[in-house]
Amino acid sequence: MKAIIYTKYGSSDVLQYTDCEKPVPGDDQVLVRIHATSLNSADLRSMHGRPLLFRPMWGFPRPNKPILGGDLAGIVEAVGRNVTQFKPGDEVFGDNFDDGMGAFAEYAAVPAKNLLLKPANLTFEEAAAVPLAGGTALRSLRRVGNLQAGQKVLINGASGGVGTYALQIAKALGGEVTAVVSTRNVEQAQALGADHVIDYKKEDFAQSSQHYDLILGVNGNRHFRDYKRCLTDNGTYVMVGGTNKQIFSAVLLGSLASRGGKTITTTPAEPDIDDLVFLKELIETGKVKPVIDRRYPLSETADAMRYMESGHASSKVVINVL
Repeated sequence: MKAIIYTKYGSSDVLQYTDCEKPVPGDDQVLVRIHATSLNSADLRSMHGRPLLFRPMWGFPRPNKPILGGDLAGIVEAVGRNVTQFKPGDEVFGDNFDDGMGAFAEYAAVPAKNLLLKPANLTFEEAAAVPLAGGTALRSLRRVGNLQAGQKVLINGASGGVGTYALQIAKALGGEVTAVVSTRNVEQAQALGADHVIDYKKEDFAQSSQHYDLILGVNGNRHFRDYKRCLTDNGTYVMVGGTNKQIFSAVLLGSLASRGGKTITTTPAEPDIDDLVFLKELIETGKVKPVIDRRYPLSETADAMRYMESGHASSKVVINVL
């Protein structure tokens, strides 16, 4: 089979389009003929091998999992002997980041527990754009942020992969949503249902007198002190991603900053199939839809990673495998 592999850490130049051995599913696994996958910041971090703190998990001194890619959508080709919920021919999607990745390839052996039947109203491309970004957005709003209907929500970075889902999910959960985006993404945020849109090139939300019950900092480009200033007395700021320095600052200093009823926290990297089940219901009822920026063939995955790393991507970048 064809796959994108990397045998050392570095830039997108380390990615190689080559032939690999087709995997054989274990007893609890499903062999998926992958139609599409999508890129996430987790892929970039794994490719670069940064932060170094995670190198023991990724492999030291070189990667121990040579095929990146966690998000996937495709068709079941074979199932392990313990798998009863799927059969060959089923259209599935899921997140395999915690179990070896492997989606930048024509086939992947994936634990059945990581998969669901694909929503009938989505293409394979759209389904592949859902799991990690959509799950992160849902977890940040519902489990970490404890969003309640009627609360005011600010999403800084509402045009990115996680941000487009966060905007729609917050609306579906009953929030009054303010989206912070660049000029070119204002119309997109409005189309996705934002109640208010702030063009950060024209207005600084941190200088406004408006306060929010929940703030998601998706792009990590502001210090948490700016967000704390904009919270209500019992409000919560959730950092979603960001630079390594910002993440560590939020983790180390968040508890100290969480005083006077305000909470500063981060979203844990804990994919949950129950989150994907909930997302699937929102998608099937038309409350949430994937937004795709660009599509690339598998052979051009390195170019796709360069585009994502440039910071110009809005919403999801998808790889067409089949």
